[in-house]
Amino acid sequence: MCGIMGYTGNHEAAPILLDGLSRLEYRGYDSAGLAVRDGTELARVVKATGRLKNLAEKTDNGRALPGACGIGHTRWATHGVPSQTNAHPHVSGNAKGSASGPVESDVVGVHNGIIENYEELKKKLLGHGYEFYSETDTEVVIKLVDYYYKKYKIGPVDAINRMMVRVKGSYALVMMFKDFPGEIYAARKDSPLIIGVAGEEAFAASDAPAILKYTKNVYYIGNLECARIEAGKVTFYDLNGDVIEKELTEITWDAEAAEKGGYEHFMIKEIHEQPKAIRDTLNHLIKDGKIDLTAAGIDDEVLGSISSIHIVACGSAWHVGMAAKYVIEDLAEIPVFAELASEFRYSKLLLEKDALVIIISQSGETADSLAALRIAKEKGNRTLAIVNVVGSTISREADHVIYTIAGPEIAVATTKAYSAQLVVMYCLAMQLAQLMGKLEQAEYGHMIEELESLPDKIGHILEDKGRIQWFSAKFSNARNVFFIGRGLDYAISLEGSLKMKEVSYIHSEAYAAGELKHGTISLLEENTLVIGVVTQDELIDKTFSNMAECKARGAYLMGLTANGNYSIEDLADFTIYIPKTDPHFVASLAVVPLQLLGYYSGVARGLDVDKPRNLAKSVTVE
Repeated sequence: MCGIMGYTGNHEAAPILLDGLSRLEYRGYDSAGLAVRDGTELARVVKATGRLKNLAEKTDNGRALPGACGIGHTRWATHGVPSQTNAHPHVSGNAKGSASGPVESDVVGVHNGIIENYEELKKKLLGHGYEFYSETDTEVVIKLVDYYYKKYKIGPVDAINRMMVRVKGSYALVMMFKDFPGEIYAARKDSPLIIGVAGEEAFAASDAPAILKYTKNVYYIGNLECARIEAGKVTFYDLNGDVIEKELTEITWDAEAAEKGGYEHFMIKEIHEQPKAIRDTLNHLIKDGKIDLTAAGIDDEVLGSISSIHIVACGSAWHVGMAAKYVIEDLAEIPVFAELASEFRYSKLLLEKDALVIIISQSGETADSLAALRIAKEKGNRTLAIVNVVGSTISREADHVIYTIAGPEIAVATTKAYSAQLVVMYCLAMQLAQLMGKLEQAEYGHMIEELESLPDKIGHILEDKGRIQWFSAKFSNARNVFFIGRGLDYAISLEGSLKMKEVSYIHSEAYAAGELKHGTISLLEENTLVIGVVTQDELIDKTFSNMAECKARGAYLMGLTANGNYSIEDLADFTIYIPKTDPHFVASLAVVPLQLLGYYSGVARGLDVDKPRNLAKSVTVE
């Protein structure tokens, strides 16, 4: 949610800011703005509603805003409707914030997050003569910094620290001060922000793709820390104003990985990158034919102490948890609970002392998942993070972390990160099962071989994508789509349904097939598309029976099953086959046609499948 970009150096800032913001569009936004300073001149602020191209046109692609120091922002509306007035940057002065041009203001800033006590702070500032032009919480926090800066006649770092002590909520703040030309100041609590350096240049951004074109060397600013960013130099401070030493981290993937590479959309590119993401993640976890989790600090002693597992996540990551629940319980015979982070954090947690809490998050910054992690740690439970972003908050705070090696995922709808997360959970399940004496060595070796065959099998599925594209076009005007399955197939259905609704805007639901007669079947109309996921041999007859019930009520049936289950053709109107694999790993194969189905349905409807309406890639506010 929201995208932040900052630059100071020896080049024109505005084109760099616009370029960086364009690489953060996947985060979701409704308006955008820039503030640029040319030496000691006042900051010039320009804002626009809608897409970033509107801001680019308004500034002649940045050429109309000279200066080598600036900040930019793409806003996702929280407090205040999407408008030019509410767009960032915001200023501490009382001039109308929607006006373009030089602003007589001591502090100019942009913000990602939510200030929970902004109304209380606003009343305080009104009592001290401040006026407000917007409905945002961001304007309040910028003016609070200005208030401390002037009242106590202190420097930017001290003013920011006083603000951090006073403010409740989450934020990544990037600001410029009139008295400090060429410098940018940043502060962070719970919202993502990285700072990069290259020669005589420095950058601030919400996520790495924004700055990869310019540098791979970044700092991760911690919670309740602030930074003074000068051209080629960054100084970090704690709440006491003391300098903090930090080490540079090198981002291992390059700018090309965050480009479309000839594909029409990032989503289809990332669907095709799944074999590599799985292979790279497995290579990270399998050494000499055995799963090795010691890099994450997970040895036999740790695994042997686990009495139960709570998998906590949001969205697609929760669907990974649902699939993992079936796999771990079947292989290791350990109780597993897959829980939504937004529910977990507010429930009366009855966690066993030796329960392992696993947090799954692609970004490592998901607000509800981060809160769940902290609650689990407060209760004394061991925590394991499965994340894709090195240095993310969740990865730093968890007791153990396993990284998925999926590379940057730009499309809002996850594909390759989901698949990489799945194989991590398979590996964990197998290690637990072996340690518990539930998995013989011969079977363990066979399953390793099956894991390593998944990338090639996904490649075969992708070769048949033309049939799915044709079918998607045929049903692109559908009003409702229902996915049904039993056991692990139900978990697969959940993800397939989410992909459909995310990028095609077709109403879609997933149901445990046995629940159809408990109300759901009343929703069926003539030619309603029902997709039956049928990959579990012991449940085929049961699910076939449920599919037949749907067909008897006029549904059009699509079947998804493994090669060899050809009897489905007597029932389904259209069938997609996937290669056979170990039944525990089938989700990795079955999800790919469903991803393609959602993608091609969105394309057939002429939609922006990479940036679906109202959605953001990383939900960093509650």
